[in-house]
Amino acid sequence: MAGIKEVASRAGLSVATVSRALSGKSNVSSRSRRLAQEAARELGFVPSYHASSLASGRNHNIGLVVPNVQRWYFSSVLEGVTETLLDAGYDLTLYNVGEQPERRNSILTNFLLRKRLDAVIAVALMLNEEEIGQLQAVHRPIVGIGGPLPGASTIRIDDEGLAMMATRHLIGLGHTRIAHITGDARLNRDFRLPRLRQRGFAAAMAAAGLPIRQEWYATADFTIPGAYAAGRRLLGTPAERPTAVFAASDEMAMGVMLAARDFGLRVPQDLSVVGIDGHELAETFGLTTVNQDPRGQGRLAAATALGLLDDDGRDPDAGPAAVAAQDQEYPTEFVIRNSTAVPPDMAEPA
Repeated sequence: MAGIKEVASRAGLSVATVSRALSGKSNVSSRSRRLAQEAARELGFVPSYHASSLASGRNHNIGLVVPNVQRWYFSSVLEGVTETLLDAGYDLTLYNVGEQPERRNSILTNFLLRKRLDAVIAVALMLNEEEIGQLQAVHRPIVGIGGPLPGASTIRIDDEGLAMMATRHLIGLGHTRIAHITGDARLNRDFRLPRLRQRGFAAAMAAAGLPIRQEWYATADFTIPGAYAAGRRLLGTPAERPTAVFAASDEMAMGVMLAARDFGLRVPQDLSVVGIDGHELAETFGLTTVNQDPRGQGRLAAATALGLLDDDGRDPDAGPAAVAAQDQEYPTEFVIRNSTAVPPDMAEPA
């Protein structure tokens, strides 16, 4: 069976470059990676990851920690992380911490410290300094998605600013009676995403000199069924109905739209609705939203983790090592569809 030296000779590359290319490291040019893979395939060479791990101290395995893999956002991040790691020849270990604090503590303080992982990606989890320090003590890079983590590379969106933008869109259409559906208390446990989006809503309303009526605040669990129930309560009094709703997630916006249908309200003629997320069903619902591309965030997080691992060496053909900045704000897109329009009292007669 051919060895790595024969592969290097066939590819016209150094043994070190071939080793990096076949082990999935990102600091290799696409040309070098292609030549190494073609030569290995022609010679029937299969790299020994066990031997590679012993030699490099790497396990070619990255851990992904999420609160709930069944939710759309987290499963979308998982897809993006998986795509990038598979392309790089890395395995993925998924930790679904759920709602049990003791399970989360066990994962963060025991499982992740067994040195079977090369890096950790934490999604929407606020790690304290002790937890981050434990991982850094065993030289495990950390990448966070969803908010700042002290001492770790992070990927986030401007939740407060985006909520302000979504609310200003409704105000710009002429709405003054605007309701807000936010997350319940337990969803504020980590990066306090509902609170940030509620703060953005309140700031936009205050800047426009518009009152915020407490009865037009509703809470739900970021799901369509939860927001459907909240929407029925919110829209159940005809004389006191808002003309627009800003929902802190697309799924909750969809729930409100379904609740409006129960009362014979048309969207957007009678009620405008806007969300945040870029959910895969948003286009089907015709929902105006802010697309935050969670799959793309997952791809960037995985690439950032691989870049941090590869910071100890670089292929001369690859150019500067692509190590991400400590704090990255992920680009978003405001998508206007047909769920928002001028309020009923400003609409032209049919």
